[in-house]
Amino acid sequence: MCNLSGADLSGANLSGANLSGANLSGANLEGANLEGANLKGANLRGTDLIDANLIDANLYGANLSPADLSRADLRGAYLRGADLEGANLRDIKYDEDTVWPEGFKP
Repeated sequence: MCNLSGADLSGANLSGANLSGANLSGANLEGANLEGANLKGANLRGTDLIDANLIDANLYGANLSPADLSRADLRGAYLRGADLEGANLRDIKYDEDTVWPEGFKP
C-alpha cells in the first residue's frame, strides 16, 4: 500500500494512476489531475481536493470524510460505497454518469 499521507501533490498529473488502497489522508491534491485514477478503498480523510479533476475516477469505498472537494469535477466518477460524511461538495461538477453512494443525494 502506498503511503502519501500529508504529501503536497497540488497540481500533480496522476491521470490513470493506480492508487487503490493508498493512504492520502491530509494530502494536498488541489488542482490535481486524477482523471480515470483508481482510488478504490483509498484513505482520503481530510484531503484537499479543491478544483481536482476526478472525471471517471474509481472512488469505490474511498474514505472522503471530511475531504474538501470544492469545485472538483466528478463527472462519471464512481463513488459507490464511499464515505462522504462531512465532505465539502460546494460547487462540484457531476453528471448522470456519476455513481453516488446508496441513498446519497448531491
